[in-house]
Amino acid sequence: MAKFTLAQFEDFLSKIDLNSYRERFQSIKTVEMDLIMPKPHNIQALKTIYEQYWKNKDNRTNPPMFDEYYDIYYKENEQDILLFWHNTGFGTNCNCFQKGLKARIYRTWASLITQIQGGYVAESVFGKGSVRMGTELDHKNVDILIVNSDGSDKLKIQIKKETHRPEIARMQKNNQSADGIVDVYYIVVSQKDYDNPYYKRNGKKYKIGDEKPFVKDFIKWYPETGTMNRLSNGFTIFTKNAFIYLK
Repeated sequence: MAKFTLAQFEDFLSKIDLNSYRERFQSIKTVEMDLIMPKPHNIQALKTIYEQYWKNKDNRTNPPMFDEYYDIYYKENEQDILLFWHNTGFGTNCNCFQKGLKARIYRTWASLITQIQGGYVAESVFGKGSVRMGTELDHKNVDILIVNSDGSDKLKIQIKKETHRPEIARMQKNNQSADGIVDVYYIVVSQKDYDNPYYKRNGKKYKIGDEKPFVKDFIKWYPETGTMNRLSNGFTIFTKNAFIYLK
């Protein structure tokens, strides 16, 4: 079983039709309850997402797009999904539950594959075999675990989605919480803001300092230090700069 390379994974991300998915799923929020039932039942998508996109369980040439992934997820969890459907009280005379579940799993999928891309980038910085990701770590609020050559823990990382990374995170290597977890920030910027990176000045020319805070985080404007990159389809990904300062 060979993992995907960083180049393969980023090529996959660049081909995701985000606008199409948003049109299909953004307004559907009929299944928003916790997807965990009494053990051993659990229809969360974390396990299959990590298996398909981090471990490459099926030894694929390329990562599966969402609809193909959803078929994998549904097939693996079908009996528990049907039980969950019955327990939630949704009727079987409409497709409300099925549409709602798929939209819910899409949101989990879109969020988690950004974290997994961060794992591939971190591995390119710290070295092959240096990164661990998975459901057990996720439940401990650790999105990326960097390990030493002997397998011992080196660094615990949590990905935090923010509209702008706090300035302190740029310079502080030891930006750790009480439990030793370091925050790495995933900068969330709307397409409208990205296309208009400067504050308006009543028709006057822009001056230094007029740029919006997120500008300093993107390599489009700060190629030497930017921690984020925006792909042509609108997908935002990490650059190596997001992890180099942690070495």
